[in-house]
Amino acid sequence: MNTTTTPSFSLRLQHLRWQQAFALFLGLTLGATTYAEEAQEPTEAQPHDHDLQATIITAVQQSSPLTVVTNPKDARQPVPASDGADYLKTIPGFSVVRNGGSNGDPVLRGMFGSRLNIRTNGGLMIGACPGRMDAPTSYISPETFDKLTVIKGPQTVLWGPGASAGTVLFEREPETFSELGGRLDGSLLAGSNGRFDKVLDGAVGSELGYLRLVGNQSHADDYQDGNHDTVPSRWDKWNSDVALGWTPDADTLVELTAGKGDGQARYAGRGMDGTQFQRESLGLRVEKRNLSEVLSKVEAQVYYNYANHVMDNFRLRDPDPSSSMPMPMAAQVDRRTVGGRLAATWNWTAVELVTGVDALRSEHRERSSSYAMMTRQYTDADQFPWSKDAVFHSYGAFSELTWNAAERTRLIGGARLDRSEATDYRQTVGMMNMANPTADKTRGDTLPSGFVRYEYDLADSPTTLYAGLGHAERFPDYWELFSATRGPAGSVNAFDGSQPEKTTQLDFGVQYGGENLQAWASGYVGQVRDYLLFSYSPGMMGDSTQVENIDARIMGGELGVAYQLTSNWKTDATLAYAWGKNSSDGEALPQMPPLETRFGLTYEQAAFSAGALWRVVASQGRIAEGKGNVVGQDFGESAGFGVFSINAAYRLNKQFKVSTGVDNLFDKAYAEHLNLAGNAGFGYPADDEAINEPGRTFWTKVDFSF
Repeated sequence: MNTTTTPSFSLRLQHLRWQQAFALFLGLTLGATTYAEEAQEPTEAQPHDHDLQATIITAVQQSSPLTVVTNPKDARQPVPASDGADYLKTIPGFSVVRNGGSNGDPVLRGMFGSRLNIRTNGGLMIGACPGRMDAPTSYISPETFDKLTVIKGPQTVLWGPGASAGTVLFEREPETFSELGGRLDGSLLAGSNGRFDKVLDGAVGSELGYLRLVGNQSHADDYQDGNHDTVPSRWDKWNSDVALGWTPDADTLVELTAGKGDGQARYAGRGMDGTQFQRESLGLRVEKRNLSEVLSKVEAQVYYNYANHVMDNFRLRDPDPSSSMPMPMAAQVDRRTVGGRLAATWNWTAVELVTGVDALRSEHRERSSSYAMMTRQYTDADQFPWSKDAVFHSYGAFSELTWNAAERTRLIGGARLDRSEATDYRQTVGMMNMANPTADKTRGDTLPSGFVRYEYDLADSPTTLYAGLGHAERFPDYWELFSATRGPAGSVNAFDGSQPEKTTQLDFGVQYGGENLQAWASGYVGQVRDYLLFSYSPGMMGDSTQVENIDARIMGGELGVAYQLTSNWKTDATLAYAWGKNSSDGEALPQMPPLETRFGLTYEQAAFSAGALWRVVASQGRIAEGKGNVVGQDFGESAGFGVFSINAAYRLNKQFKVSTGVDNLFDKAYAEHLNLAGNAGFGYPADDEAINEPGRTFWTKVDFSF
């Protein structure tokens, strides 16, 4: 049996408990403060205008109709995120399918998977695991990005096909230097359960270009829930990215990017753990602005993303002799995605038009040691040859227009047409290696999508009313074509029978932005034809799954408010609700998050702030037992809960800030409704016992910026 050792940091810092790490941070902070006070203040020859804010984000508010824009570097509560899904769940409307500590799968308004278009620097980083153990967000470290944009609903066509639930953009902004100089930003975080994170982000450059380096490491041990029971959940991750930019003039940008990463994570809710999350990324983008009075920008981009993922049941746990995998087993999968995009922006007096084309090719391969079940002789997966099982192609053309029809009236609309294809290269299927009836076959569809939205600004009031109707047709993704054991009734398999989804949705709402009060509300109602639903059936070798097309109805909404009570006191609140119905059989649509609300209160005085967050989640009784998605299923109703957390932050000077918090202050034992149920290999007594969330969690974070 092959074994690997957990990567270690210098000074073995990952083994420090939070009390020791807090003392270390305090010493670092005091030393850094002394240095900062003695250092010369920035001058014109040392430009750097990045002041740290002495506040902690507890709720992200909607910034414009159906759009959320935020800085993922900002300190937030709960404890700063370890991956993209962990950060997204702080935005109203988002939740996460939980399986332990890290690498959950994001859900927006009850919609999951490729219904949510998640992009990093414009490219797609698609996971490779057939069970989405490595969801796309597991490769994202939020604090290494500069900007996060969320567009809810099918209300944009600019970023690829199939985004029926919404679009998520994690972006790094180009660096700008007016003269030779540099900057350095970073943070250190320590917390309960051995949490220790490091982030470093630096750049040097001049008016002609720049070099940027970004890196992070994150570690956590198994956490304890509110009952003081240990939940298998530890992880180690690292990422490193470099960007080289050339800016020969103010209107030109050429940027080359490259990155790598890896990690491992143990899952309380799965029969295997993730022992490798290798990532390789390459990208090139070119932008040219102000080409003429009408053509304001042309942008071109190509990218390459590679995910190499290993899962096994012996490196981070001991095999369970009573399970369907009683001896060491491993599987390795990879996915190589290459894509590109070309777009032009045209501006007239009252009209802006963005037109372009995009393309994508994604190849999936696998190799496994599953034959050990028959031979009782273990050989690790890397001893077997790769087998290509799937290749996807997508080609699209799009146009999106914004028309300022009158002083207070805007009309935004867009359309795109996509040709999507998939080829099945599997020669055999199933544990018995039966001949695959769709081997070497290709299927494809030409799918239209579009939307139109009306926005109106009220006179003499900072209020915007809006309503938009969108339609998105989505080609089935890898998991819906290849992961399910069976396809719809009457089909050969899932590849043969799964049909594209067709979502038509009305979004509407109001946005208010006053001096002391900001408030917003957004609602939606939609119809999904041929919704792709997974049904689970227990078997001797574990659950078998069937994917089928149904019709569904969805509706819900989010609202938020932030009010400046006094010059020092501010309060905010958000609420999110999602509802779905399987209109083909009258049951509830599964994997729907319950009603959730957050209440925040913040006190801020000069360089100091303190705050509290009360998160309240209702019970969920509307379930469809045994049905769900490729990751999880409804296995029972869930109870409501309330969690109270507190935080404080102090900006020592322009360069240093210390923030600290206690999540789940009262050590409550609770579980999220979207949950993978504890795995029997870790001693969970039943397949329907939900995984509890962390109990009382202390954390302290030091941010610095030069």
